[in-house]
Amino acid sequence: MDDQQDLTNRIHALPPLRQLVEAMDLRARKSMGQNFLFDLNLTHQIARSAGTLSGTTIEVGPGPGGLTRALLLEGATHVIAIEKDRRAQGVLAGLISAAGNRLTLIEADAMQCPIWDMGVTPRRIIANLPYNIATALLISWLTHANAFESMTLMFQREVAERITAGPGDKAYGRLSVLSRWLTDSEILFDVPSSAFVPAPKVISSIVQIVPLPTPRFACSQLSLEAITRITFGQRRKMLRSSLKKNGGEQLLKAAAIDPEKRPQEINVEEFCRLALLYETQQNHQD
Repeated sequence: MDDQQDLTNRIHALPPLRQLVEAMDLRARKSMGQNFLFDLNLTHQIARSAGTLSGTTIEVGPGPGGLTRALLLEGATHVIAIEKDRRAQGVLAGLISAAGNRLTLIEADAMQCPIWDMGVTPRRIIANLPYNIATALLISWLTHANAFESMTLMFQREVAERITAGPGDKAYGRLSVLSRWLTDSEILFDVPSSAFVPAPKVISSIVQIVPLPTPRFACSQLSLEAITRITFGQRRKMLRSSLKKNGGEQLLKAAAIDPEKRPQEINVEEFCRLALLYETQQNHQD
């Protein structure tokens, strides 16, 4: 019997997730943004959508381990699961024992973890993210985007649309620009609220994010974040108005951008030109 089949048999011998959660009284905590995913068809679909699971697979917020089981059953070489909730240790104990050296549980706050340095390459993140910190986590990971082969992540549908939106789309904003600058991203499929316990009031979506070897256009992330914060902070205004304190029409003319456009109408390349000019301007002021 090969190692994978042996692991599969050990995992299938574990108690069903719902039974385990009830026995351990592991109730999802709203304060932690927890919504447990028990649908085995979905967890396997998520795991398979990430492609080959060689190297290191990092999961954030495994909870009772539904997705963790699927990752191991789909052949993940090594899963590092990061969980802030101390109660999960007891629920995951059986899976940790069954998986041996293919599963490592780290009790930590993912917001404080340099996961871009964990394990070996190729490194990927696959996670049903806690809703309350999902966007903040993604932005911190994008700062180290080239450390990852891919990110297969679950977000609220609204956030997923913001990540993947293009110029002219209603959801296009700061997160869209940052994501398009550093990655290729797409919504793979939706997950109904009925798949979770407790059921959230929103539809969720799985987003596949593939970092580029280098950013699409030259500029600093700090300057790009600053210029998008200024412009999208006043998204109904023309750029000449929202950028009035930062050079206004003169800055826009230098970037070859129509000053009567609004931020949702300009693309990533144009934002990067603005960011470079903005940075030069700030350096001169200093």
